[in-house]
Amino acid sequence: MTGLFARPPGLAVFLNAGDPPLDVLDDVADMLDDHEVDVLELGVPFPDSVSDGPVIRRSAGRALAAGTTFEDTLAFVERSRHRHRHLRVVVLADWAHTVRPRSMAQAVTAVAASGAAGVLLHGAPPRVRPELYERAGAAGLPVVTTCYATSPPGVVAEAGAHASAYVYLVTHYGQSGAGPAPDAGALRGPVDALRALTGVPIAAGFGVRTAADVERVHAAGADAAVVGSPVVARVEASLAAGGDVAADLAALVTGLRPHHTPQPRPRPRPR
Repeated sequence: MTGLFARPPGLAVFLNAGDPPLDVLDDVADMLDDHEVDVLELGVPFPDSVSDGPVIRRSAGRALAAGTTFEDTLAFVERSRHRHRHLRVVVLADWAHTVRPRSMAQAVTAVAASGAAGVLLHGAPPRVRPELYERAGAAGLPVVTTCYATSPPGVVAEAGAHASAYVYLVTHYGQSGAGPAPDAGALRGPVDALRALTGVPIAAGFGVRTAADVERVHAAGADAAVVGSPVVARVEASLAAGGDVAADLAALVTGLRPHHTPQPRPRPRPR
């Protein structure tokens, strides 16, 4: 599969902008690029997410307490993307907290101008999604759509029809950080159903914690695995211990894809 996940098994990781602090996130993003992580799903922090467990909710709380904004998130994307030869950043923004107060037009235009590789709109009601697809298409901004492995056919069809970055296939209902590891046999049917509807990559997440989980996702036919809560939990532990966040995350990423060899390179940063 070409596009964002060109070398299987693909890997996307989630972090909230501002947790770790944005200057530390620069080092983390460089490390992810060195380890050939394909996508950083970078959340614009928002409170009280009903789809997230306590690990990611605490992370959002820390980022919000530090004052991290939508504009800060996009400034990070814009300044960092030129340093990376492999890593691409997809911005995850919440409809109610981030987009609705601004308007869809303003939010989509701003994300596109940052040079982000895509946008994932969290919590968007069905009535606003057509505007997202239209405005993102006009702005040349790829869209990540979502559906569950058990979503009804109409939801799956919408996700397949309107994805232009990738489809995020959520392996099970519930909150992030909870639930079982992915089952390759159970995922094969939903992946095949999406594959018949779209030519963009399919990334599966929720319950992905180990290298064996990443391999199960790939065995089911998905192009990439998405890892969120374990990454955020490692950041939380490293910050609490006063550790080196980038180095601690490097160990986790290496464990997820042990056969990938890091390719570090110097990256001068603007002063």
